[in-house]
Amino acid sequence: MADYYTHFSCALDVGNRANVEQALALYADALPNEDGLTFSDGFRLEPPADEGTELWIHDDGRGDVELVISFVLLCAETLFLEGRWGFEYGLAASRPLLDGFGGGAYVVDLSDRCSLSWTSTSEWLAGALAGGDGDA
Repeated sequence: MADYYTHFSCALDVGNRANVEQALALYADALPNEDGLTFSDGFRLEPPADEGTELWIHDDGRGDVELVISFVLLCAETLFLEGRWGFEYGLAASRPLLDGFGGGAYVVDLSDRCSLSWTSTSEWLAGALAGGDGDA
């Protein structure tokens, strides 16, 4: 039996130092979602090393992209973030499997507080092999 992993590493600019502190509190104080998971179950959040305003969001081997999106949307609403934000993720398995590797990307509209678009490499490949448009 293989282990499956989701990997990502991205930054979220929250605009100012007060927002950095507020975002860290949102992460630390989050109540469990309907599945009983908190943000720390799906990713790690690290403050900027200096006086910057970019938070580092990354997996610990078994990341959860849905929890990342939920956190970013909560930050957008609470901190009044604007514009678009996105990240890529990679899927891997502990041993070679036909369905054990892939990845994708998400784009979030911070202004409208919604997931705007996403893509999956496995779905893209299946569609292109079936005769669909191979341009992503």
